[in-house]
Amino acid sequence: MSVKVEQIDACRWRLPREGAMRTDGLVFASRQMMAFLQQEQALEQVRNVATLPGIVGPSIGMPDIHWGYGFPIGGVAAFDADEGVVSPGGVGYDINCGVRLLRTDLEVSEVRPHLKQLADALYRNVPSGVGSHRKDLKLSVEQERKVLVRGARWAVEQGFGRPEDLEHIEEQGTIAGADPELVSDRALERGRNQLGTLGSGNHFLEVDLVEEIGDEQAAAALGLFSGQVVVTIHTGSRGFGYQVCDDYLRTMLHAARKYGIELPDRQLCCAPLSSPEGKQYLAAMACAANFAFTNRQLITAWVRESFEQVLGKGPAELRMSLIYDVCHNIAKWETHQFEGKKRRLCVHRKGATRAFPPGHPDTPAAYRHVGQPVLIPGDMGRYSYVLVGTQGAFEETFGSTCHGAGRVLSRHAAKKQARGHNVEAELAAQGIHIRAASRATVAEEIPEAYKDVMEVVGVVQQAGIGKIVARLKPLAVIKG
Repeated sequence: MSVKVEQIDACRWRLPREGAMRTDGLVFASRQMMAFLQQEQALEQVRNVATLPGIVGPSIGMPDIHWGYGFPIGGVAAFDADEGVVSPGGVGYDINCGVRLLRTDLEVSEVRPHLKQLADALYRNVPSGVGSHRKDLKLSVEQERKVLVRGARWAVEQGFGRPEDLEHIEEQGTIAGADPELVSDRALERGRNQLGTLGSGNHFLEVDLVEEIGDEQAAAALGLFSGQVVVTIHTGSRGFGYQVCDDYLRTMLHAARKYGIELPDRQLCCAPLSSPEGKQYLAAMACAANFAFTNRQLITAWVRESFEQVLGKGPAELRMSLIYDVCHNIAKWETHQFEGKKRRLCVHRKGATRAFPPGHPDTPAAYRHVGQPVLIPGDMGRYSYVLVGTQGAFEETFGSTCHGAGRVLSRHAAKKQARGHNVEAELAAQGIHIRAASRATVAEEIPEAYKDVMEVVGVVQQAGIGKIVARLKPLAVIKG
């Protein structure tokens, strides 16, 4: 189906309201990106989201947009508290998939001689792959319920991290309103053994080099300097979050019929925010979000432990601290200014990152003069980026920006392209050490499977919905 698009400027495109749409679509993309997008289904999904009741402002697509379940990945949509809806498809199966970035005081020259051993230790200490688990971490049902309510705070209370870590996590690592009674026994069972694991697919753990600084003031505020070694963690709520989403899709299909909501695509199934079904989903979603915050907090503890083991340095020498942890699959209540009025909105970010501006009270005090850190992974062969949020994002995209590079090849197409290549050897020749649960995963995640993230963040910066702070280059990559 051909989707009508109108170019607004060099990086903005409008999908004008027509048919059942209640509002315009707004997509951030270069001309080249838009030519590619017009060949696939993500634009149609932006239009479909624009038909949902109570949507406020446009249905938004970020430059890393691509097809997803119901909502596009790289999509943002805000809904009115009284007339709007909440949709599991607007959050995604991997609830609170997110990224966290740790800094060290180490320069690359100190770490490079130990990189292979460090990659081995990280691969050994942080379980990865489908069904992976730590043999020495077994939760009781009661402990798991505490995780779902307290999030990363529970992990810190058990000795997995430091109290100051919590100040540098979105929502301090706990989404309020979580109710374990609204989660199925199957979800609890799937999650119990998976806490503290990377999982599979595009999830990863990377040792990175700060290759280039783009904004000295912001970099200094975040504790970043050129030649520094940092660590990126990308994972989410594992089988627990998947099961919560799957369970509530059935509830939402029933609710959409019950409340007379017309759906252009049943994958957009939803319920009014004010309905019992909508409130129950948000409470269950909060459980999964808190599971994911805890998951990344445990992995952080094992990353610190691995560095100490391999480098023979203590915490005081490594000075390994959390820069920030940000969600990119979530629906959250937030207050935004819209058409001159303060509005309480439920903002769906699916494959999109919160990017609050300097001065916002929800930005950690240490960063409030430069803006909230935004972490944008690229691919395992090129680079990733650190940005900060801007006033432009707050005014135009409900304080949101992109979340990554965005796939251009399906997993099947990537594996086909990788045939005949020794991907691990090719990356090792570039000084990048890979450890993975399977060769198939490496093939699925070849750099060519993704857009060049430099082009994605270039559009973001040009549009004023994010500001580049630093570019990171991978040194060692642990894949699921």
